[in-house]
Amino acid sequence: MKVKERANVLSQKKLADGVFSMVLETKASESAVPGQFINIFSNDGSKLLPRPISICEIDKAAGTLRVVYRVVGAGTTEFSGLSEGDTVEVLGPLGNGFPFEGKTAIVVGGGIGVPPMLELTKQFPGPVTAVMGYRNDDLFLADEFIDASNELIVATDDGSVGVHGTVVDAMKENDLTADVIYACGPKPMLRGVAEYAKDKGITCYVSMEERMACGVGACLGCVCQSTDVDDHSHVNNKRVCKDGPVFLSTEVVL
Repeated sequence: MKVKERANVLSQKKLADGVFSMVLETKASESAVPGQFINIFSNDGSKLLPRPISICEIDKAAGTLRVVYRVVGAGTTEFSGLSEGDTVEVLGPLGNGFPFEGKTAIVVGGGIGVPPMLELTKQFPGPVTAVMGYRNDDLFLADEFIDASNELIVATDDGSVGVHGTVVDAMKENDLTADVIYACGPKPMLRGVAEYAKDKGITCYVSMEERMACGVGACLGCVCQSTDVDDHSHVNNKRVCKDGPVFLSTEVVL
């Protein structure tokens, strides 16, 4: 059940160039599941729209959520300046999460699609192979994936670490297989992962990234093209914030 409240900032840490990790004390942690996101509102009244940020870690016992985000504009620049003792308004958890299926999983993340895959990797009940893609050797969260997964495979655009290429190149090079694949990242990456899953006959779930306004399904500002007719809009669209962000790869056009 989603809540809207002022959350306490417990910590803020820079992980890589332009990438920050923030821990929030919030009741949203009570019902959050891997794959969901929260809306974080600016403390500047002139900025009306919240920023949707994926949940990286959930600690129900401590009542906290961790978000890892990249600074890309005024809103996230403001968030990166918050520190312990500050407060910020949040709404969440929002969207749907990853369903647990099968006994083995491949968890794939690319760029800022890496953080939301950490809690999934930690909670999946069976063996997990994590495949993470980065631009260069700034491997934020890689050490945590080593601890959380059975195996971590890294791909970098510049070839500085691991496989020189994309996460799909890394999957092909290692001939990976499992009962299910979960992926989050840029749409071209998701398309490649979905094609790999189809070729291997593996069920695949993707977490879509789209620009959002309301975050609760009211404004239709974040629709993606779907392969079936949406019950809400009665056309081949789905709302990423409400119907997603997690979809079966065969449900959406990538």
